Formats: sequence, C-alpha cells, structure tokens
Amino acid sequence: MAARLLRPLPRLKPFNRLQVILQHLKMCKHTDSSDEVLLEKKGGAGIITLNRPKALNALNLSMIQQIYPQIKAWEQDPETFLIIIKGTGGKAFCAGGDIRAITDAGKVGDKLAQDFFREEYTLNNAIGTCKKPYVALIDGITMGGGVGLSVHGHFRVATEKTLFAMPETAIGLFPDVGGGYFLPRLSGKIGYYLALTGFRLKGRDVLKAGIATHFVESEKLPDLEKDLIALKSASKENIADLLNSYHVKSKIDQEKEFVLDEHMEKINSLFSANSMEEIVKKLKDDGSPFAIKQLETINKMSPTSLKMTLRQLREGASMSLQDVLTMEYRLSQACMRGHDFYEGVRAVLIDKDQSPRWKPAALEEVSDEFVDNCFKPLGNSDLKL
Repeated sequence: MAARLLRPLPRLKPFNRLQVILQHLKMCKHTDSSDEVLLEKKGGAGIITLNRPKALNALNLSMIQQIYPQIKAWEQDPETFLIIIKGTGGKAFCAGGDIRAITDAGKVGDKLAQDFFREEYTLNNAIGTCKKPYVALIDGITMGGGVGLSVHGHFRVATEKTLFAMPETAIGLFPDVGGGYFLPRLSGKIGYYLALTGFRLKGRDVLKAGIATHFVESEKLPDLEKDLIALKSASKENIADLLNSYHVKSKIDQEKEFVLDEHMEKINSLFSANSMEEIVKKLKDDGSPFAIKQLETINKMSPTSLKMTLRQLREGASMSLQDVLTMEYRLSQACMRGHDFYEGVRAVLIDKDQSPRWKPAALEEVSDEFVDNCFKPLGNSDLKL
C-alpha cells in the first residue's frame, strides 16, 4: 500500500524540476541583461558600470534602456549629488555601439536600426543636459558610442590607458553621438581631422586635444572614486577641486609634447576647405610626408561618409546639441538605407579583409543632391528631443 502511494511521486519530480529550471532560466536571463550594466548608489553618488568586458563594454540597446531612466531618476533625487560612469575589465571604457546587431537589423528592415540610434541619441542628450555633475572615467578604449557616453558630461577623466577615436568613416558611417557638436568645437581644425581620418589619440593627448578635462593615472582611479563618493557636498566646484588635486599629481607623460603639435599648422590649413575634393587637392598640393599619409588614409574611407561628415561638422559648428542629434538621426537612417555601412562592417568587422568596395567609389561620384537627401527631415519619424 505504502509503495503504491509513493509511486506517483517520481512522475511529479521531473515536472517540478522543469518548473524550477524554467524559473531559474527566467531569473538568469533577467540578471544577465541587467548585468551588462551595473547601476548602484554609493554615498551621494550614482554609479553606472558598463559590464561587458569581453565585448570591450560595447553599448547595446538593453544597456541604453537601463542607463537612461536611471540618469533621469538620479537627476530628480535630492540624495544623489553626482553621477559616475566607468567600464569594467581594464581594457575599455566603451569601444562603441553594438554595430553587429544594428547591421543585422538594418539588413532585414528590423526597427532596431531606428530604435538603437533614437534611444542612443536621446541618452547622449540626457548626459549633455544632466543637472547633476557627471564624471566619466574614460580608462582604456573610448570610441564611437563610448565617446557619446562621456564627452557631453561635465568631467571626463583620461588615463595613460585611454585610446580615443571616432573611426566611423572607415565603416561607411559618420562620427555620430553628437560628434557634429563637440568635434567642430575643438581647437583649430583638430575635430575635422579626427572625424575624417579616424586618427587615434592616446593617454594625455586626449586631454591636450580638449576631449578630456582631466588626466589621472589609471591605478589612482579607485582612490579617486572613493573620494568622489565621500564628498560631503558634491557641487561642481568641489568635484573640480578634487579632480584637479589628482590631476596635478599625475606625472606620466607630463613633459611629452602633444602628438599633433608639429602638424597643427598643416591641419588647420589643409582641413579648413569647404569640400572634400578641395581638402584632397590641398593634401596633394602640399605633398609633405604628413599630407601624403592623410591622403592615403582618406582614400580608404567611404566617399559618401566623408562628404556626409564634413557637412555634418560644418553645420554642427553653429547648432545646439539637440539640433545636431536630430540631424545625426537623419544621417543614421540614410546610412541604414544605403550601401556603404553594410559593406564597411563586412570588410572591417565580419570578413576582416579590410577591402571595402564602396559605392560610389570616388568622391566626385557622390553628388551634392545625394548628400542633401541624407540631411532631409524625416517628418513624423524625426528624432524629437
């Protein structure tokens, strides 16, 4: 009798186990996605940690959708005095947006190709207009989307490990995330040079170019973070004083000349032309080793991207951040409709043959009319900030 009564129990066990496993998977899935970014409150500081070290903390849509509402909540919270953003893994702050996912979506007309840019630029604007002091610790690779998470904030702390670039023209895109706002505002024509060539700045040069506001040795960042958290009244002035105190003690590469110093005169004259064709002509006419090197780089880039980018910066120079991001959203959707973005991603990130076949293949084949179309308003689909 007892044995017969016990018989049904084993049949229940697998079912229970399945329920437990399903429950566990649900929880894992939930914590997995929230683990891509850690949001925590320590003292008076809200801390955002980008936590995809294997992907160099590349920014995806789910991370954007977690960071944005948290910044907005901290902005309203009287107990939060400042916001700190950093990356994990020691190699990167954030190496850019999740380009592979956008490419896959764009190819099949999935709306992620709209949502990603729309929500990313909305986040960039939230950082640029944030009422609480915003401190970005840009330790390691900081490119594309990572620049958008940092450069519009009040304070950007570079280290000897910082590697900055806006390399988008190499993949048929353009230096977005507000590049049209901050790049033309850098000294001379540095921003135009960085945007068109994708030139990489390292360490203290990121500060000297005007992209970072402070330079602190990488190993000192945990102490700096502790001190920021411990600030009793975290006003912008107090935070600036604290950052300055660390900055003046950082001796690495202190005596080193800015990497672009010797070329500044050439950069300012060669990159001041009104059109890409004119820039190329100036570089050819100049003929110096520096000019020839820039010519070689520019010749590898998407001609469409180059024309789009030059106009984006020239127009962005006198626009508000909000108007720039609205313009850039239009450009992002033009790239999603076009050819070069998919071809650039194939050549650089997927097949890695580094031989993109651009269409059109030459600057003179990219008509003004085509470029004009990329900048046209999208009606109801426009980004509204």
